[in-house]
Amino acid sequence: MDPLRSQRCTPQPAGTPALAGGELHSLLPQTPAWQVTTDGKALTREFRFKNYYETIAFVNALAWIAHRQDHHPDLEVHYNRCLVRFSTHSVGGLSRNDFICAARIDALLE
Repeated sequence: MDPLRSQRCTPQPAGTPALAGGELHSLLPQTPAWQVTTDGKALTREFRFKNYYETIAFVNALAWIAHRQDHHPDLEVHYNRCLVRFSTHSVGGLSRNDFICAARIDALLE
């Protein structure tokens, strides 16, 4: 199977079940820097930078990825850090799309 970062997000209609159990745990090792929230409904990671310029450059690159994948995170932007939170609202939790976007964002910093 292709690595997550080479996959594309797909529409998740309402009523599609959120990831759970085995599928969720098989995707986590592919995005090791990310954490699942305690309620299991979101995938988060904090990114740190030297200054505001680097933070905003990252946010702009992330926004381009999110737009191209049509899957948008919640962002908390600060001077030298950005907290990224992915969740698939239509399924009420996590979907494969969240992990695809997380992997693509990780690739920005490699």
